[in-house]
Amino acid sequence: MAITTYSELQTAVAEFLARTDLTSDIKNFISLAEARMSRELSTRSQEKRVTATTTADDEFISLPTDLREIRVIKLNSSPQRVLEYYTPQQFYKQFPNAAGGKPEAYTIIGTEVALRPVPSAAETVEMIYGEGITALSDSATTNTILTRHPDAYLYGSLTHAYTFLMDEPRALQYDQYFSRSIEEITKEMEKSRFGGGGLAMQAEYIGA
Repeated sequence: MAITTYSELQTAVAEFLARTDLTSDIKNFISLAEARMSRELSTRSQEKRVTATTTADDEFISLPTDLREIRVIKLNSSPQRVLEYYTPQQFYKQFPNAAGGKPEAYTIIGTEVALRPVPSAAETVEMIYGEGITALSDSATTNTILTRHPDAYLYGSLTHAYTFLMDEPRALQYDQYFSRSIEEITKEMEKSRFGGGGLAMQAEYIGA
């Protein structure tokens, strides 16, 4: 059974369930599986890069709306400078005065990045971050996860389907399959990123 598109995934879930009365619910099961994968997966296909320009004497810039975790924030000056992350409490303790200069550090306040020292001039800030996986829909019929790991989508959808049907044994069974798939995707990502060296990249800030 080929599962390469949103429609084929819905058909596969219905066939595994052997039910014809859950058609309208299957999209919800898929969305719930995606929600978990967005929280737990961090693949290269989810990495994005954006730039923002600071305003003199304004310490805040907006975060990307699709952000899940920040990997790196750097100042594209000469030379480039990677900014250090602090928790808000550490940040304002380390930089109690809003002195101007070239930013060296950042923290996250709500939906904004706070910089210290406060930029004294317009600076280009580059953010490398992870977003959630691209949600499937009737118009967005596939994504990298579905193309490379259709089993993760299938097992995750069936986990939520059997939870909905209050079939605990099968829900637990497919949840185990789903968890294993997520672990395998994570290992594959680490191997491709670090050449099998067993290293792991730790995000400096993970959004709520």
